[in-house]
Amino acid sequence: MEYLVVKWVHIVSSTLLFGTGLGSAFYMFFASLTRDTRVIATVVRYVVIADYAFTTPTIIIQPVTGLYLIHLAGFPLTSTWIVASFALYFLAGACWLPVVWMQIKMRDMAATATANGAELPERYWTFLRWWVALGIVAFFSLVVVFYLMVAKPA
Repeated sequence: MEYLVVKWVHIVSSTLLFGTGLGSAFYMFFASLTRDTRVIATVVRYVVIADYAFTTPTIIIQPVTGLYLIHLAGFPLTSTWIVASFALYFLAGACWLPVVWMQIKMRDMAATATANGAELPERYWTFLRWWVALGIVAFFSLVVVFYLMVAKPA
């Protein structure tokens, strides 16, 4: 029973992590394409909140429950699929950290532009390009982690 409860927490957490990331990326990207600073300021503000409320806790829960599941199931930590999963998970996390920083800066730029009735600075668009690139790397890393968790190849 313990294994099933931990596995359920792990799966729900991974779903929240992946779903929040994909949903936030979708809304922030398409809000940015509108070039409407009011829309962008509102959406980016909520994306930053979602990262704090959902993504951050799940980023912590995932390795904790994953390691506990490995222990309960008796898998060796040196299994190729486990090592690859952790490497890809840390790659996604390495992409996420600068993305969070950029989102906060982008939120602030959008709020300032809205308050001043100005357009977004070029720095916003530079950040958006990096944000998309890092998001793509993180997304595909997590897709592969999902595959490895389900298939557990040798």
